[in-house]
Amino acid sequence: MDRPRTLDEAKQFLLDRLRSRRSPMALVDPAKAESAITSLRSLDGQAWGDTWGQIGAEYESLAEAAEAKNDAKAAAEARFQAYAFYSVGRYPCPNHPRKLENYHRGRENYVRAGAHFDPPLMRVAIPFEGRDGEGNEVVAYVRKPSNVVKPPVIALWGGIDGWKEETYENAQEFLKLGFATVSVDMPGVGESPVLGSADGERQFTPLFEWIRAQPDLDGSRIGCLGSSFGGYWASKLAHTHREYVKAVVSWGGCAHYTFQPEWFTSRRYPDSYLMDLIETRARMLGGSTYDDYAANIGKLSLLDQGVLDEPNAPLLLVNGKDDQQSTIEDLYLLLQHGGPKDARVYPGGHMGHTPETRPTIVSWLSERLSAPSA
Repeated sequence: MDRPRTLDEAKQFLLDRLRSRRSPMALVDPAKAESAITSLRSLDGQAWGDTWGQIGAEYESLAEAAEAKNDAKAAAEARFQAYAFYSVGRYPCPNHPRKLENYHRGRENYVRAGAHFDPPLMRVAIPFEGRDGEGNEVVAYVRKPSNVVKPPVIALWGGIDGWKEETYENAQEFLKLGFATVSVDMPGVGESPVLGSADGERQFTPLFEWIRAQPDLDGSRIGCLGSSFGGYWASKLAHTHREYVKAVVSWGGCAHYTFQPEWFTSRRYPDSYLMDLIETRARMLGGSTYDDYAANIGKLSLLDQGVLDEPNAPLLLVNGKDDQQSTIEDLYLLLQHGGPKDARVYPGGHMGHTPETRPTIVSWLSERLSAPSA
């Protein structure tokens, strides 16, 4: 697609995602969401934020009423749905004040719901020595299975529009196997202290050091799963932070060719994306326009940085062969440099979603970290 979607096309995209339970419609109540989609009158920030934020506020009120009655279960369920609808309301990124409000309220409701997850979620702020203008902490969501004394750890992050809150479904799969999970925002999004930049991986050093220092976590067995654009940081960390990580997966990631003008100039509106992909990615870099992205994205090239020929931790590369967000050529490029790597290419587009894709990733990481039985 070489143009923005019409409103009707956007509605159909959302309905298809709702029926397949794909981002950004994976966790919302289906009936409420379908009604909201039908009522959409525009995709501009105010209208979009209002449509979804109003439903989030309804669930927030339900949660408060349940809390007043000391009904913790009902309150947690309502808080989770409040988060889910607010999350859609900031999608794909909070580039409008109404969307930013939705993001903050969604995040608060997620953490409050998370206190009642099984196992519960703990929000941790890890000190970070940022440069001028950067943040001073890395915020992580930590969950630890109650029946494993010192579990191995999976660090999880998403991409430009799926943030640490949206790692929930992946975390559930690993928790069932006896892993602890630590979810974080990749550079340039959410609560990350840094922008996406040539050395944004700095934010992961204190995270891994913190994991190593915890007496109830096995810091010698850290695995990583970076999804979508987050796969870029996974591939980089497998090289730059190989002393910390035992196994890494880049699921739908990029490395070099995705950042070249001959690739991205014609892919502002890929079929797999609802809105302007390039402007969303520009925000990760500290900009807001296509020109901002074009001027800065090349600095992230792992080939030009010389990273790809460094030794690497065990690395699995996964994507769909027809991905229009991150070219499959980047997966092949990674295979042609450095140490041997594993790869699985699936049919279809971005991230190669099939019934086998996520189980393959979970199995690969589990085998390499020798997950205990939960």
